[in-house]
Amino acid sequence: MSKRDYYEVLGVSKTADEKDLKSAFRKLAMQFHPDRNPGNAEAEAKFKEINEAYDVLKDGQKRAAYDRFGHAAFENGGGGGPGGPGFNGDFAQTMSDIFESFFGGEFGGAERRGRGGRERGADLRYNMEITLEEAYEGKQVEISVPTSIVCETCSGTGAKPGTSPQTCKTCGGQGRVRAAQGFFTIERTCPTCQGRGQVIAEACAKCGGTGRTTTEKTLTVSIPAGIEDGTRIRLSGEGEAGARGGPAGDLYIFIGIKPHAFFQRDGADIFCRVPVSMTTAALGGQFDVPTLSGEKTKVKVPDGTQTGKQFRLRGKGMPVMRSAQQGDMYIQVIVETPRNLNRRQRELLEEFERASSGDTHPESAGFFAKVKDFFDNLGG
Repeated sequence: MSKRDYYEVLGVSKTADEKDLKSAFRKLAMQFHPDRNPGNAEAEAKFKEINEAYDVLKDGQKRAAYDRFGHAAFENGGGGGPGGPGFNGDFAQTMSDIFESFFGGEFGGAERRGRGGRERGADLRYNMEITLEEAYEGKQVEISVPTSIVCETCSGTGAKPGTSPQTCKTCGGQGRVRAAQGFFTIERTCPTCQGRGQVIAEACAKCGGTGRTTTEKTLTVSIPAGIEDGTRIRLSGEGEAGARGGPAGDLYIFIGIKPHAFFQRDGADIFCRVPVSMTTAALGGQFDVPTLSGEKTKVKVPDGTQTGKQFRLRGKGMPVMRSAQQGDMYIQVIVETPRNLNRRQRELLEEFERASSGDTHPESAGFFAKVKDFFDNLGG
């Protein structure tokens, strides 16, 4: 029976990216998992088909080969007979094999896969958003991460319990085969075991031979006090489990900090703009401001305070991560011009204006004196 198209199996388009592939795989794997369909042979077959399709499409090299040759890319040495593709085949594929022979590796694949198919698991990313107060205090939080773990039934081997992976007869366990190609001896990935060096005669029913199962893992994450927006926390070994007992990948948690209602942050310093009335700015006064520690602190405003004046509160800013240092808080005063005046208020301000002099408004008096001189010089 001919195999279904791998993209059709996962229900994605041929332009699907890694994220789309992983999302489709997880959804289908959960749906047809043997644990959810006990005794259902059709579901078990679909589960194996889904794993096979994802195993090819998630690997850049395998996917490229599949897009070019289809299922024939993994049969009979890649479509060109037991010795691999000849010069009468695809030239680009042949040159790729020659480069592999001279320079070794599989353009990154060899770094991930070891003898026996023990392939390192994928790294995972988790986005976490916290408040500025939580960044100030630090916290411990539990998160649930969908991931792959080592299959408990086969202990990660991928083989049916009671059996074990066998050494590949095609490559003798090396994972690579050699063939003469004119003047060259070409070494390429073994088409039988796909470079693993081992083959599984009877696959584990629970994991479909991958050595991994999909689950939700709950982890406790410590967020240090003073953490900044965009900080990345690495949890070693908490990523996806490696294929067939390979080492697990890492989990990276990216921290985002929500905008605050009235605080702005710059490194360890905190800034806050506070509107004050015109009379408070003119006569002097004081007001309370909150701090991120939950306390209140008084700010004294001297008489004659102008818009933009900053007051510094030492040690009231953010803690510097993993140190005993503390930033400062800066309070910037914004003088608010009164609006919607009643008749009496207007009369009082007009009376004040008539009694004003250059001493009460030195900046505006000086500015308009310069403007007058400017026009006088133009006329002269």
